Amino acid sequence: MQIYRVVGLMSGTSLDGIDAAVLSTDGEGYILREGFISVPYEDGLRARIRACLNLPPERRAEAAAVERELTEAHAAAIRQLLAARGGSAGIDLIGFHGQTVAHDPARGYTCQLGDGAHLAALTGLPVVNDFRTPDVKAGGQGAPLAPVYHRALAAQLEKPCAFLNIGGVANVTYVGEDGGILAFDTGPGNALIDDWMLQKTGQKYDKNGEAAASGRVDESVLADLMSHPFFAAKPPKSLDRNDFVSARWQHLGVNEGAATLTAFTVRAVARAADFLPQKPRRWIVAGGGRLNAEMMHGLRSALGVPVNPIEDIGFDGDAIEAEAFAYMAVRSLRGLPISFPGTTGAPRDMTGGTLHHPRGKTAGAA
Repeated sequence: MQIYRVVGLMSGTSLDGIDAAVLSTDGEGYILREGFISVPYEDGLRARIRACLNLPPERRAEAAAVERELTEAHAAAIRQLLAARGGSAGIDLIGFHGQTVAHDPARGYTCQLGDGAHLAALTGLPVVNDFRTPDVKAGGQGAPLAPVYHRALAAQLEKPCAFLNIGGVANVTYVGEDGGILAFDTGPGNALIDDWMLQKTGQKYDKNGEAAASGRVDESVLADLMSHPFFAAKPPKSLDRNDFVSARWQHLGVNEGAATLTAFTVRAVARAADFLPQKPRRWIVAGGGRLNAEMMHGLRSALGVPVNPIEDIGFDGDAIEAEAFAYMAVRSLRGLPISFPGTTGAPRDMTGGTLHHPRGKTAGAA
């Protein structure tokens, strides 16, 4: 089986910046991690992206300038990554997720800013992007997509186990004893906390959960948040980063708000565990949430089984999602499925993505 060396690019819903990873893979069982960097967005670009959040489809063209700037920032991140490893020789493909600014599968709409054709022209390499749209147009949630990579990572682990990714939104992948996967968004991840800290303190996030640890959870606000119908809905299900934004906690102090929103993420994960076929033997945590000591403490208390950062099994929790889109780019190129009825609610196992060649030839990657 051919092995491809791929650059994977992921920009999360938390608006932190660009994660870029090099992965050698056949899109199935062979995985060799070869490098990773994280490049924060320049503050002005972050603000311009934030202004595009919840962009409706009829206004998609208004984001063209931001999309071009964002694509060029991704090209710069690739150059930085490849320079650190001696150049682009041997790179076969780029998997380009783009920046999610709107996700509304009920309306058949998801929007990831990022121009695959422009990135191919800038880098001289083939690019696969737009991974989510085919799933959403077929009636799926379009998220989460990383579970197919989580399944590959779990090959040697004791099962059942659960991978929990806490980015802007949090999602879980359950890997059963037979290797079957069930996945869905659990609720908010870091986005509400990050936005709260930015609004109240000018800090981009609650470092190590220190503000949350110093505050008291407002149980009435938390109960109100947990009454949202999303938590009673059976999976598969997915969210936009702004689905829970409201004024319900605006009266709280800085630390109380951080504590309440951190507890909200934890309580949502515990509620999600009720939908899993069996109790996982362990939870493996990736994404920025694994660095929040208060959140990790809450998860261990709520879940009652070992909860470990993904580094404990030999992986880089910052790189996982970028690696996942490198892996999916190869699967897309080979016509292999990246979404499934048990992960996105797709009507069948589905591939996805659009392939852009450097000279402008574009085709479905399947």
